Order: sequence, then structure tokens, then C-alpha cells
Amino acid sequence: MVSVHTSPLAQPGTGDAGGMNVYVLETARCLARRGIAVDVFTRRTSAAVPELVEVEPGLHVRHIDAGPYEGLSKEDLPGQLCAFAAGMMRIAARVPEDWYDLVHSHYWLSGQVGWLAADRWNVPLVHTMHTMARVKNAHLAPGDEPEPLGREIGEAQVVAAATRIVANTADEARELIALYDADPARVAVAEPGVDLAVFTPGSREQARRALGLPADGILLIYVGRIQPLKGPDHAVRVVADVLRRRPEWRDHLTLAILGGASGIGVRSPMGLPALAESLGIPETVRFLPPVDRPTLARWYQAADAVLVPSHSESFGLVAIEAQACGAVVLASDVGGLPVAVGDAGLLLPVGDEAAWAAAVERVIDDPGASAGLGARAAERAQGFGWERTADRLVAAYTASIAVPRQSSINDSGALVGIPSAVIP
Repeated sequence: MVSVHTSPLAQPGTGDAGGMNVYVLETARCLARRGIAVDVFTRRTSAAVPELVEVEPGLHVRHIDAGPYEGLSKEDLPGQLCAFAAGMMRIAARVPEDWYDLVHSHYWLSGQVGWLAADRWNVPLVHTMHTMARVKNAHLAPGDEPEPLGREIGEAQVVAAATRIVANTADEARELIALYDADPARVAVAEPGVDLAVFTPGSREQARRALGLPADGILLIYVGRIQPLKGPDHAVRVVADVLRRRPEWRDHLTLAILGGASGIGVRSPMGLPALAESLGIPETVRFLPPVDRPTLARWYQAADAVLVPSHSESFGLVAIEAQACGAVVLASDVGGLPVAVGDAGLLLPVGDEAAWAAAVERVIDDPGASAGLGARAAERAQGFGWERTADRLVAAYTASIAVPRQSSINDSGALVGIPSAVIP
């Protein structure tokens, strides 16, 4: 597996670490436990990180030196792909020929490196996009920056070169076909999952006691990176709207935001504390750093509702994790969130503060209905274990290995199979 820009060992919720980290780590674990050895190649971001980490038998993370350890944003990494690829080739030179049977790349940067490695080793390339520039640019949040043309071109190249593309949902598969001219016969669907041993229903009272929260308060939570795409500012505005409607809740309602700055949120901080101040709710919003998974499960169990107000989302692991804990999820009706949430949560228009505030009121005013919704959510999440995702990946791998690998570079050194529309 190739995950250039973020390590599966990084803490999700800050920097570039998020759902993709969880996806890579959890699927690799499932594969290793089935006897499929997995090496994950990722960029080293600290001198303290060893070159090789054995996560568990059969699963190793290999850290590659490519550029300075600190100070590089994801947008700077295209210039380091050659160095990264060279590091991969040096490692592969130490193992027997035909050691690797397949390359699975994650995100377009990794796809560029995976494309080269698959050609060099004459093995299939399986690629998962995770997010797509053309989809993100069609759903930009206010103040967000569009993805550059170079990324669009790079994504289209990887789609054309890959033996198989793995989409998170059927809708994403359709987007790949419509927006990137992907061959429908080479697109597979493997929905992400949730660790059902960690994210489980639990007592709200016990969870709040463990977190030091008042037993009788109203708790709303947002979990994720602090960047415009994820809509944390929308969560703050919704809470302000709720308190305008229900001033009697002012001393009892808390919005907890668990996450760190990411992407444009690092370069141009969103100023959420200032926003809360300007809306007159500075005491209502608590800002907390990302937490480990057992602690995160307690936050989900403690919440009256979990807000997932993304402007674009390929799936939405926060939503399915929260539902596995029996939480009521309010999510944007966009991207893969309808698949993650289904009929066991509330899907709402993107950015519609009034609709979201009204939904929050309904959840708080009718605890019986909310409890029923949470129970349905926990039951539905049982169908999204990571083993199910691994089943579908193994099927995609098996089908890919059955197809003879054809190099994407012909005898004259020219690219083949790349749509002319993506070559500037």
C-alpha cells in the first residue's frame, strides 16, 4: 500500500490525518490477519520515526525520506514524489524479485507513485481516490480554495493507468465514470467500515462521568479536522441559532469541537473562537484536541447528537463511528454521508442553519424518539465492520491479479491509455 502524504500511524483529526489514515490501517490489519502480508509506504515526518515499524505480524509501515521532515504541506508534495518513488525502489531492491504481488495506492499523490511502482514491478495497480478534486471543487465551502488543475490532471492519469479503481460508494463509482471517464468494468465498490470492538453503545451517564461532563447538560459534538470543507463553522452557527430559539438552554448546552487545523485551516485559521465570541456564545463552545479511539467512543456515547456538517464527504467515518456508539447523527445530505447514515440519522441540507437548528430542537425535545433513532443507528452500523470492507478489497485484488499487466508507457516512451483531455 502507498500512502504518501499521511501515515496510518498518525492521530486522526489534525493536520492531514483523517478518515484515510483509519481506512489504510484497518484494512491493512484485516488483510494481514488473513495471511496477506502488507507493507505500507509513507513519508517520514520526523527524525524520531524509525524506517520500519511492525504494527502486527504481517503488517509493516515503511517510512521514506522525501523532503524535509517538517514544513511541507500536502500541496508541496508533488515535488517530492520522485524522491519518494526512489526510496520505494531502494527498499524493493533489497527483497527477492516478484516480492510484491500488487500495489494499492491511496489518494492521487500515492497513485502517481503507485503507477510507477506497478509498472516497474509488473504488477496490478489498485487505487482508491478517497476524495476527488472535481467533486470537491463542485462543493466548495465559503472561504475554501479550489483544488488545482495539476491535481485534476494527476487524478485522471491514475484513473486511466490503474487496473482497478475502488470507490467508497456506488455514487462515487458513478462520479468516477462521469467525471474521470473511468471504465465501468474496472470500478469496484468497497464501503469503509468501523471498528465494532471499540465503537459500541454505552451508558450516556457513565460516559459523561468518565469525561467529567454534567449528567443533565445538553451535549452536541463535532469531530474532525478544522477546515472549511468539514463545516465546523456551520456547527457553531447552528448552536447560536438554537440558543436564539431556546434561550432557556443557554446555561445547559455545550458544543464540543474535537479536532485540529488542517489544509487551508492551517494557512488561514478559521477563527472559530472569534466566531463564537461574535455570535455571543463563547462559553458554549469547547475546543478540544483529537483524542484516542476509546476516548472518542465515550464522547459519542455521551452526546445528545453528533454534527457532521461537511460540504463534501466521500463517506464519513465519523458518522458511522458515532452511529456504532448509538449516537444520533445529524449530517449533510451530500456525497457518501447518505450511505453512512441511511435512515438511522437525520440528513439535512448543506449549510441550512435554520433546518439544522430545528433538527437539533427535535432531537432534544423528544428523547424517546432520539433513543429509538440511536438504537437503530447502532444496529445498522453492525453491517459496516472492516472485515466486510476487506472482503471486497480481496475480491478487487483477485480480479486485478487475473488481468495481465500492461505498461502505461509504450516502446517509444510515450504515455498510453491517458485521455488526451488531461494532457496539457
